[in-house]
Amino acid sequence: MRLAEGIEWAVHCLLVLSWLPPDAAIPAEKLAAFHGVPRPYLAKALQALARAGIVASATGRGGGYRLTRPAGEVTLLEVVRAIDGDEPLFRCTEIRQRAPIPGAVRPNQPPCAIAAAMQRAEAAWRAELARTTIADLDLKTRQHTPARVLQAGRRWIEEAAARRRDG
Repeated sequence: MRLAEGIEWAVHCLLVLSWLPPDAAIPAEKLAAFHGVPRPYLAKALQALARAGIVASATGRGGGYRLTRPAGEVTLLEVVRAIDGDEPLFRCTEIRQRAPIPGAVRPNQPPCAIAAAMQRAEAAWRAELARTTIADLDLKTRQHTPARVLQAGRRWIEEAAARRRDG
């Protein structure tokens, strides 16, 4: 399984947005610069997050992106759905029905063992994503990142947001 690169970028941006003071916003170009990623591609991920109601965007002075609710209420599953949609990861095409052996598949037969295993695995994966919030990731980040690095990152983001507000 390979997730879209936009999911990683979106989660990192949401983590950064969780550091903003209330009512502050930061433009996409600043988020792209902070993470060293191309702005046009990041903008697509941010637009998907906005369509999903995870972030809000504002134009003009003080404009940019901000979280629409506390980081503890935003799950990774929401982010995956916003960026990649909600389609199942595995699609069973019932190739077993193409077997050259008559009667290999009977009517009303349960799903094949492969499809069932894949569905269980995806359900477990989605359950874990649903349990994990942006606030959880912030806590882990603070536990595993040197304080000076965190402080510098937060200062950069807050200054970028303040410059935007103050004109």
